[in-house]
Amino acid sequence: MKRVLLVLPLALAACDQANMVSQPKSKTWDSNPFFPQNQTMRLPPPGTVPRNSPDRPVPHPASASPELLARGRERYDIFCTPCHGGAGHGDGLIVQRGYPRPPAFVEARLRAAPARYFYEVISNGKGTMLPYAAQVPPADRWAIVAYLRALQLSQGATLASLPAEDQAAVAAAGQTSPGGK
Repeated sequence: MKRVLLVLPLALAACDQANMVSQPKSKTWDSNPFFPQNQTMRLPPPGTVPRNSPDRPVPHPASASPELLARGRERYDIFCTPCHGGAGHGDGLIVQRGYPRPPAFVEARLRAAPARYFYEVISNGKGTMLPYAAQVPPADRWAIVAYLRALQLSQGATLASLPAEDQAAVAAAGQTSPGGK
């Protein structure tokens, strides 16, 4: 046992330089004969775009399909309702507990805002809203934007703006009693 106690400090003293500092490595601008042009730094493949590039093209959905709206509602319920509430009035649960109230989506300035504005706010945040780019992929951000537009339309809709068959269904529903008779 005494031998182990005597040898252990010697072994540890001999290992003080065995760390990542003394390993062989190449730095960014070092020359390296292994690669073409003797460069350590590699060029990115053609067509690559940095993740944080503001001009990065983001695919925008061509139209709002029922599947896109369903996905947008699902993602909205997960990420947006805690602050914005189910109908987008800014009355979510954390607002009821003292967090600053976000704007309602039915405000005139937000109804007039382009879809890209909502996409950018989801991606980069605004005011007290944190960015969600790391949590919500681009396709889901567009789905949320499509659902937001549906929310905006639903809250300002008039009976005259509905198709004829929907107007008839609303009229028929209004003539029945709450018990369904």
